[in-house]
Amino acid sequence: MTDHGTPAVELRAATRTYGTGERAVTALDRVDARFEPGTFTAVMGPSGSGKSTLLHCAAGLDRLSNGEVVIDGVPVGGMSERALTRLRRSRVGFVFQAFNLVPALTAAQNVALPLRLARRRPEPGAVAAMLAEVGLAGREGHRPSELSGGQQQRVAIARALVSRPAVLFADEPTGALDAASGAAVLRLLREAVDRHRQTIVMVTHDPLAAATADRVLFLADGRVFDELPGAAGAERIALHIAHAQHTVVAR
Repeated sequence: MTDHGTPAVELRAATRTYGTGERAVTALDRVDARFEPGTFTAVMGPSGSGKSTLLHCAAGLDRLSNGEVVIDGVPVGGMSERALTRLRRSRVGFVFQAFNLVPALTAAQNVALPLRLARRRPEPGAVAAMLAEVGLAGREGHRPSELSGGQQQRVAIARALVSRPAVLFADEPTGALDAASGAAVLRLLREAVDRHRQTIVMVTHDPLAAATADRVLFLADGRVFDELPGAAGAERIALHIAHAQHTVVAR
């Protein structure tokens, strides 16, 4: 577990460039950011601002060009792919907009998958308890095709949380859901922070979703240009996004 005073994730001068020469595109430009244990951070910005790149690099799914990512006190820059994969399996959870469940597996089997990939046997009753925690008690034997979109996303959240990772990354987790299902997913994420001190970093385009978080980081042109508390409210958050878009256009 993350020690007191140690960030769940830290980015130090994080830079990610794609391509070379005149075709080079800098998606992240010397970003410094800390995500403390038991906090919920939303990341927002215009299209192309670097949100998804930040998320993927912070989760160890993509490598930085320069700078450093530290997950649960462990610098990942010099790790082999095998060691990085082991770290992700034990310390990182990820929730995707498209759910990414395995269609042939039941809800319970999908939730248990990260533990089995890490060659860890689930504790008796742990998977059922996790599904109950996300409101899916009795649905253990259902396959994704037998569940609604909101239910599938709840299975994905249970899968991400079952190993009690140091940090959970969520990439537009409500983007494919209707308003009611999206609100239910946000409540689950908020409860994971408040009840279990889970650290969550969520990319979203929705000011209402961002207002659920403790703080909101705003990106533009690959840099963090501002920060607000989630308590500032959806309207103020939306104004900051509009300002970010205006800044990008002006450049």
